[in-house]
Amino acid sequence: MEKFYVTTAIDYVNGAPHLGHALEKIQADVIARYQRMFGEKDVYFLTGTDEHGIKIVQSAEEAGRKVEDFVDLNVEKFKKLCADLNISYSDFIRTSDKKRHWPVARSIWKKMEEEGDIYKSKYKGFYCVGCEAFITEKDLINGKCPYHESLEPELIEEENYFFKLSKYAAEIRKKIETDELLILPEARKNEVLEILKDVKDISCSRPAEKVCNWGVPVPGDESQIMYVWIEALTNYLQPKDFWPADTHVIGKDILRFHAVVWPAMLLSVGLELPKKIFAHGFVLSGGKRMSKSSGNVIDPFELIEEYGADALRYYLLREITPTEDGDLTKEKFKKVYNANLANGLGNLVSRVMKMAEQFDGFAIEEPSWIGIEAYLDKMELNKAMDYIWERISQSDLYIQEEQPFKIIKEDKEKARAILWNLISALNQIAFLLGPFMPDTSEKILNVIKDNKMPESLFPRKD
Repeated sequence: MEKFYVTTAIDYVNGAPHLGHALEKIQADVIARYQRMFGEKDVYFLTGTDEHGIKIVQSAEEAGRKVEDFVDLNVEKFKKLCADLNISYSDFIRTSDKKRHWPVARSIWKKMEEEGDIYKSKYKGFYCVGCEAFITEKDLINGKCPYHESLEPELIEEENYFFKLSKYAAEIRKKIETDELLILPEARKNEVLEILKDVKDISCSRPAEKVCNWGVPVPGDESQIMYVWIEALTNYLQPKDFWPADTHVIGKDILRFHAVVWPAMLLSVGLELPKKIFAHGFVLSGGKRMSKSSGNVIDPFELIEEYGADALRYYLLREITPTEDGDLTKEKFKKVYNANLANGLGNLVSRVMKMAEQFDGFAIEEPSWIGIEAYLDKMELNKAMDYIWERISQSDLYIQEEQPFKIIKEDKEKARAILWNLISALNQIAFLLGPFMPDTSEKILNVIKDNKMPESLFPRKD
């Protein structure tokens, strides 16, 4: 059986999960489910948590907890998000796992060192604790990191190990230009190619005392801790039999690490590069990035509790363009839920199955993937959802034009023929929804099988 390997980025556990984490998990889950269902492939879907770095230590101190207890507590929140959203991952990796993650990270370091790609030198420059990243002055906007405007970049000077990133820049550039390493969307590909015009070697460790000894020790030198990004990226090598990854699903803010640093590390140790890197945008609220200071933070768990997992999956997959920043407010969410789920899909299922109950069942044809394959291959998940909702609208129009609710009282055979068309359409809709809204898909397929009207799929919210 052909294999398929998809990953999310591993989530940084300095805080609770947010909607951006939910977006990424759901996007990757759609691809994993689609490949299992349509491709009939042996799919491995890896997710997990990134648990090292000074930001974790500082957050644990602020919470008044031991760092180990702090990360354990937050990891459970990320696992709960996956469970609540019905994320079908194969494995959940933790970078604090000394038995599974540490040996892989340290073996990659040793191989890069054997290749002559690691050397010791002094680093002087800026470090953004929010990004856990070394940044240059040209990266700053008004003296601040563009992704963490409330944090003052730290100017540091320390002796660290360096990785010869510059050695591989030209080769990486060629692979990206030819789409051997495919980066989606095109704008992100161009962004990476611009970065590759001026690549310098990077610091790949930090003094152990600077990060409170929290991290993976450098092999042969425990006075240094592997730079959090260098060791975190090696998590993707966990399923040896599935490498290279078919798709890395990541946020646009960590593209540089995945499209420049990670390929260079792989080239250094003689491993194949991932086939595709897909970078999504941010989930905004009221046009602004969510933050406690702005008072616009929306808890994904609260939305799931009130509306259900598939309602949140629907919104993040259809209402947000996968490659761009999207907006979500509680008011907008409720409006979309009522219009497209309660009054749309839910109402269609209820109307059709209420009439279908008056007959003894319908023999319908097998559904197919026709219509959405191209969208999924290009990660245009919102367009695939649009296609499905067009089918819903077509069915609503068909009911309006044919009026089976009237004909059923006068000509049962004609009504049966109309309902056969409607149930066939509903079966196709439910089938196509499988990767996107799995629970809803299963419910609709079951009521068709049982030929009975369901309880309300999406109760209206006032």
